[in-house]
Amino acid sequence: MFDATRPAHAPADHPKVKMGRVGVLIANLGTPDDYTYWPMRRYLNEFLSDKRVIDYPAWKWQPILQAIILTKRPFSSGAAYKSIWNHDKGESPLMTITKDQTEKLRAALTARYGDTVMVDFCMRYGNPSTKSKVRQMVAEGCDRILFFPLYPQYAGATTATANDQFFRALMDETWQPAARTVPAYFDQPAYIDALAQSVEQAYAAMDRQPDVLVCSYHGMPERYLMQGDPYHCQCAKTSRLLRERLGWDESKLISTFQSKFGPEEWLKPYTVEHVAELARQGKKNIAVIAPAFSSDCIETLEEINEEIRESFEHAGGETFTYIPCLNDQEAHIAALAAVVEDNLRGWLD
Repeated sequence: MFDATRPAHAPADHPKVKMGRVGVLIANLGTPDDYTYWPMRRYLNEFLSDKRVIDYPAWKWQPILQAIILTKRPFSSGAAYKSIWNHDKGESPLMTITKDQTEKLRAALTARYGDTVMVDFCMRYGNPSTKSKVRQMVAEGCDRILFFPLYPQYAGATTATANDQFFRALMDETWQPAARTVPAYFDQPAYIDALAQSVEQAYAAMDRQPDVLVCSYHGMPERYLMQGDPYHCQCAKTSRLLRERLGWDESKLISTFQSKFGPEEWLKPYTVEHVAELARQGKKNIAVIAPAFSSDCIETLEEINEEIRESFEHAGGETFTYIPCLNDQEAHIAALAAVVEDNLRGWLD
């Protein structure tokens, strides 16, 4: 452990402070504290009030959000969360998995750097908050912090808003640590290889090979793409690199987008509609993977494995296989550790 010491060249009566450590703070989207009404409402209010997520003018959006959406959606979203909740630990799967990822990443980086590095996690929405974890790291002597949003592909509504919250937290620190943010890692070979390994392992366990692998990415309004958000392009490259790594032709892997919200046109094709179309085209056996999610969550465990599966089967599909996110798999942790090590260069070598 790093003990408090008196800074070099300080007078004898200067108070001792902790310093000299490097913080690695990984950030995930977030989770409600519980699936009941009020925790769900607090979580949804924070999430849907984020201007990076919903960029409508507040005078137009907030009355709709507060008077209509937040009176009904906590019930439906709460029911969805309840269906996947980790009841043994009293938390969402996203929280459980993020804790496991942090523990394993901490072990990997401690083996590399010793206790010079402090590894922890925060959530953009809900708890533990970004602000609380930055404060804790500074208190533990971190004078440098590497902030790592766990989104392989960059999007304003994910990576950027996580970074925004990190910078807001720094604004409250009297003595700010030096700061770095990790860029998108959608094309990093170790990440692509980890995805490919997960597909190969899943396919090896099947009696019958799927007709097509559907890479289902979280969607966004098409307007965001037109405004310069690179997310769509980075998703396309992830799919292409994964297909090339697997050695498949183009007919074996397709990209789709899920989680449409609101009246606007979103990135297409929509997963829930396209899997039904695949079934009608005679592709009765499919597998689905979610490369934009580092951890299984409500969008994968409930939306993909329940709603999207139901759409496929209702249209005549026979075999639907969901390939879990990389979560805390060994290859994924190794890929994340490699990204961290690359971004710590100059601070720690």
